[in-house]
Amino acid sequence: MRANSKGRVGPVFGDDAIVDWYYDPVPTNCVAEWTCPATLEHAAGKKNLSVFFYGCSFDCLFCQNWHHREGSSACRPKRSPGQLLKAVDRDTYCVCFFGGDPTPQLQYAFCFCESLVENKGDAVRICWETNGSMSSGLAARMADFSTRTGGTVKFDLKAFDENLHFVLCGTSNKQALHNFATIAKKMRESGKGQLVASTLLVPGYVDSDEVCRIAGFIAQLDQAIPYSLLAFHPDYLMRDLPITTGAHALEALAGAGRAGLTNVHLGNMHLLR
Repeated sequence: MRANSKGRVGPVFGDDAIVDWYYDPVPTNCVAEWTCPATLEHAAGKKNLSVFFYGCSFDCLFCQNWHHREGSSACRPKRSPGQLLKAVDRDTYCVCFFGGDPTPQLQYAFCFCESLVENKGDAVRICWETNGSMSSGLAARMADFSTRTGGTVKFDLKAFDENLHFVLCGTSNKQALHNFATIAKKMRESGKGQLVASTLLVPGYVDSDEVCRIAGFIAQLDQAIPYSLLAFHPDYLMRDLPITTGAHALEALAGAGRAGLTNVHLGNMHLLR
């Protein structure tokens, strides 16, 4: 996705990207659905343009969308921002970038967003689901699009302890935590857009104590930030672990509340055992 050319790291495909997209009815089945403005605005008949990026800046052992790793980039179609722009019609309520992760191909997303805002103003919400590992400048630009259009930025905060984060994801979480705090301040001051966090309850790794630490970090920024706790199911390189139990989920939920958060949600409840 990115390469070093004469000492400068940049996108391999220029403004194009390895990306797919499809439509979902709104409120759509995303992690932030439970707190999505579409639910409050009764946007029936409208749709979400879901934009799936191949590639990711993390290497999570429990990846739920690991299929994006299969095959080489040469086998996948490169698509332009203009092609995606044509997919936005009068019934498009929001555009959500996810994956994989948007981070390795943010230049494509930004090019599209600039054209979308130029053509539609703030009529279409711009949303993101990300690990939050991009540089500070890119994170601010990403949040600006959501702030302007009233969209959502959802961070998947995998763990608070950096060593645990290295174990689970192969990299540090310092940049993600820094970006989360910066965006929280930006959105609180602007009064537009929404920041949401989620954490996967990985049995034996992400317990109620770890959730309490994540929730405490969030609460120091804003106690009202929505936080979703997600049930784990065996996948990718962690197929030998059990599904999250109900007891585990309820302990984590209580821990997030004790840490000071006032808007905590249990997701994927149908998976709980």
